[in-house]
Amino acid sequence: MSTTETAIASAEAHSAHNYHPLPVVVASAEGAWMTDVEGRRYLDLLAGYSALNFGHGNRRLIDAAKAQLDRVTLTSRAFHHDRFADFCTRLAELCSMEMVLPMNTGAEAVETAVKTARKWGYRVKGVPDGMAKIIVASDNFHGRTTTIVSFSTDPEARADFGPYTPGFEIVPYGDLTALREAMTENTVAVLIEPIQGEAGVLVPPTGYLPGVRELTRERNVLFIADEIQSGLGRTGKTFACEHEGVVPDMYVLGKALGGGVVPVSAVVSSAEILGVFRPGEHGSTFGGNPLACAVALEVVAMLRTGEFQERATELGEHLHRELGLLAGGGAVDAVRGRGLWAGVDIAPALGTGRQISERLMEERVLVKDTHGSTIRIAPPLVISKEDLDWGLDRLRTVLGA
Repeated sequence: MSTTETAIASAEAHSAHNYHPLPVVVASAEGAWMTDVEGRRYLDLLAGYSALNFGHGNRRLIDAAKAQLDRVTLTSRAFHHDRFADFCTRLAELCSMEMVLPMNTGAEAVETAVKTARKWGYRVKGVPDGMAKIIVASDNFHGRTTTIVSFSTDPEARADFGPYTPGFEIVPYGDLTALREAMTENTVAVLIEPIQGEAGVLVPPTGYLPGVRELTRERNVLFIADEIQSGLGRTGKTFACEHEGVVPDMYVLGKALGGGVVPVSAVVSSAEILGVFRPGEHGSTFGGNPLACAVALEVVAMLRTGEFQERATELGEHLHRELGLLAGGGAVDAVRGRGLWAGVDIAPALGTGRQISERLMEERVLVKDTHGSTIRIAPPLVISKEDLDWGLDRLRTVLGA
């Protein structure tokens, strides 16, 4: 057996089969490139589902982590530490908000947003205890906890995990009329992704996000934007909501906030909303730890320059122009997305998204499929135009074959 086969066989024997990864075993990575245990190099066009917006082994982030490792990595929230205040202050400023509640994973941040909205509903809006409702969109992906899968419409994510958590109503994504009709006096929040990632990089109709903002403001309902995948530079703006001039009541952030180095997530909102928490009501041992804050502070500093947003805009225009030339030619049914983020619907006659991903892997390009026939393209924002074109050439080769 090859080194790759041995590693995969061992993983299959000793780990739960909750993922179906491509048969490549990565040993090292730099920038937009990864090298496997056999020494083969691959172009990464997934970027850890946007967790690696700044590339593999980004020196600024690695140096920030190394410097903090020599000082202190964890205090728990039982004590203050000297990186916490700066992290909360700088992230709040980046979001033009007032308060930050740090966690670790994206799912934890979504759970935190749900708890925040419910507590705000009871303590501020005056919803009767136990009656709070949160409206979400069909085809959403917000994580995999038992509460979150309770409002998923994906059978794979939801099946066999009941009984499900009540208090959620699902409406079609992009449908303002359905959203309006679903709202009641007990609605405390609308939780949506400004662009749905796992669903295939679905961009809502123009005017949808401003419509959600208007409706929620009229009905005294919180607008929670899950920008875990779409935020922090991916779409060419710091936040995807900015493309339509929308500011939600709450951002849910994760993935790229930790720079692909450590898990960092956060809920960012106003003092009125996050101020509903009192000591002991919510927390996390690792949330806002010194190592996480040190890395995330560097992420925020990098985003403040606008360099990565600009790269995502310019290279994103090129990406979508080139992908658009493939659409309608028989191999690609549709292309969607914004910035350096695209969902490509492969014509079923050519194979499934998984099969196309495997063929691209053979050409030394790594992407990931979703929902049967779709592949997602989301390279690190540091990718060069030459490397992006090289990857697109490999895609043309696979589709032409």
